[in-house]
Amino acid sequence: MSNANVTAGQATKRPITGRFVLICLIVFFGMIIGVNVVMMKFALQTLPGTEVDSPYAASLAYGNEIEAARVQAARGWNVSGHVARDADGAASVRVEARDRDGAALSDVVFTGRLDRPADRRLDQPVELTAVGNGVHRGRVAQLAAGQWDLLLEGTRNGERVFLSRNRVILK
Repeated sequence: MSNANVTAGQATKRPITGRFVLICLIVFFGMIIGVNVVMMKFALQTLPGTEVDSPYAASLAYGNEIEAARVQAARGWNVSGHVARDADGAASVRVEARDRDGAALSDVVFTGRLDRPADRRLDQPVELTAVGNGVHRGRVAQLAAGQWDLLLEGTRNGERVFLSRNRVILK
């Protein structure tokens, strides 16, 4: 059989050369690396990294936190926090602290922080001021809507005696 019998619609096959294989490999791996670089760039821009700087140190301190939580629960305090977003985008924070008998906790100094669960770069400290009768108030300018954690810490004579973290959703 001769090549003269090839019909008009059939194309002749090109041989696969080393140059063609090299170009295909370079294009294939170039696309893989390019997509990985783009995905890595987006991942680093949207997630700042770990929540804890040293997981090992945090695990060592965990036992102390459990004991502090037991002591705090034994006190029977009732501490409530309320966060409301104002029309101008600011947030008002109100904390009311009472002991187990309902008396105001006037000797405890409270500090607060609004933490963004997904991005700690957006965390906002709240300066709480005692206004009397166990009530503390604070304000944060320009707080975005969404999920936040209200972290309240109470100290007495320089010692932490209260800690709570509560999820709030601001509209």
